[in-house]
Amino acid sequence: MQSLSAEADRALELMGRAIRMAGYQHVTSFTPFGKNTSSIKDPILIQRGSGFRGSDAFTVKYELTGGIDFDCIGNVLSKDRTKNNLALQGFLVDRQASAPKGSRVNGGSLICQSLDRHGRIQNTTLMSGVNHLLIEERHISSNINLYRLFRVQIQMTDGKSLQRDFERTFSSRNL
Repeated sequence: MQSLSAEADRALELMGRAIRMAGYQHVTSFTPFGKNTSSIKDPILIQRGSGFRGSDAFTVKYELTGGIDFDCIGNVLSKDRTKNNLALQGFLVDRQASAPKGSRVNGGSLICQSLDRHGRIQNTTLMSGVNHLLIEERHISSNINLYRLFRVQIQMTDGKSLQRDFERTFSSRNL
């Protein structure tokens, strides 16, 4: 159970970091009069039921901060790891790559998507033992929406007797 909890915490922290960065625009994107010179279309794109066992997938886009930025697998981001000056991070659950076809699998693999040095999407397995990933936007009833809330739920399994749901809610900072 401790191993499942640690893996889930790690995955949720990586997804939360990406959600917080979604839509970020560096100060150089603004003119001296405060007008934005670029816009990010669909800074968070959620795809319902597109993954393993009907799991959701999501992708976030943002500009680099000008400091040291990392993708979801720890690569340092630079201009060559962007497309149209936007960094990309995605998360999805896919069938375990190491499992032979027809064999019983212990959940799927959580995949991290980021851009390689040529601006192409690369998929990297973060962990296995993931049964399901769900992301949904929580709507806030207030007069001023300065941020958006996203509930992320991940179900982990050991493939035998343990199945446990882990959930966190993250707020965007830049949307």
